[in-house]
Amino acid sequence: MLPIQNNMEILSNLTSKFPAFFLTSIPGLESVHAWISIPFCCLYTVALSGNSMILFVIITQQSLHEPMYYFLSMLSAADLGLTLSTMSTTLGILWFDAREISLDTCIVQMFFLHGFTFMESGVLVSMAFDRYVAICDPLRYTTSLTNSRIIQMGLLMIIRTVVLIVPLLLLLKPLYFCKMNTLSHSYCYHPDVIKLACSDTRANSIWGLINLILTTGVDTPCIILSYILIVRSVLHITSPEERHKVFSTCVSHIGAVTIFYVPMMSLSLVHRYGRTAPKVVHSMMANIYLHLPPVLNPIIYSVKTKQIRKAVCSLLLTK
Repeated sequence: MLPIQNNMEILSNLTSKFPAFFLTSIPGLESVHAWISIPFCCLYTVALSGNSMILFVIITQQSLHEPMYYFLSMLSAADLGLTLSTMSTTLGILWFDAREISLDTCIVQMFFLHGFTFMESGVLVSMAFDRYVAICDPLRYTTSLTNSRIIQMGLLMIIRTVVLIVPLLLLLKPLYFCKMNTLSHSYCYHPDVIKLACSDTRANSIWGLINLILTTGVDTPCIILSYILIVRSVLHITSPEERHKVFSTCVSHIGAVTIFYVPMMSLSLVHRYGRTAPKVVHSMMANIYLHLPPVLNPIIYSVKTKQIRKAVCSLLLTK
């Protein structure tokens, strides 16, 4: 009985149902966190100010109350949510070395982080549908994308996000974790958390796969199909100038799709297949995935969309 009791004591010392996790910034550069915080603060400032400005001009400018700009405002709102959901933990590490985070706080952060990621994916699909209708069936544009239809699409994105995210995170509560719970990033990322569990995570992996199929697995083919139909329609336009003009309306959206899906898929592949990769690779991919869309989306749309550019310039010049 004594060996069994000792084994149970050892097991209880190694595992915990409500552990503390330890976040990681950039491995090997802990001594220069104060300097690293400067570019991070600049990125957060650009993301917050850029997306806030896009939202403000769309809300206040009557001329921008059109379907395309409504979807752009949703994209900016999702990017703001992504930025705010991780800013506190990232800057907390860089400024105060505040690395410890509880399981419950981790779950809350994952709800917003993955939730806004799913929302952004859904918005990009809606924007692809908007471009498809505008180019392939312009006569039905105003009847297809009414205000009530746009509200319904927004509610559908929110419902899909909640239905997929809540079970995924509730499945974390029964798990036991080893006490050395050092995460790879400066925020809680679901694949990063479950790989530290000491108990069976098959249910978590299955539901995570379902999430992936019902978000990226559905959204990506829908976007690709939309652009196949758009390209086919554009190729039927005889005038090269008109063809270029029509296709240029899609450039901003193609840029937003690229900077969102490429880092997200790269980070997923690194977590799944790159376990032997240096930790700094995980950290850099995580930061690119987190910062690239919120920082670049407002810049892309401000530069490539004439109406947004004019509204932003008008706002800045009146200050």
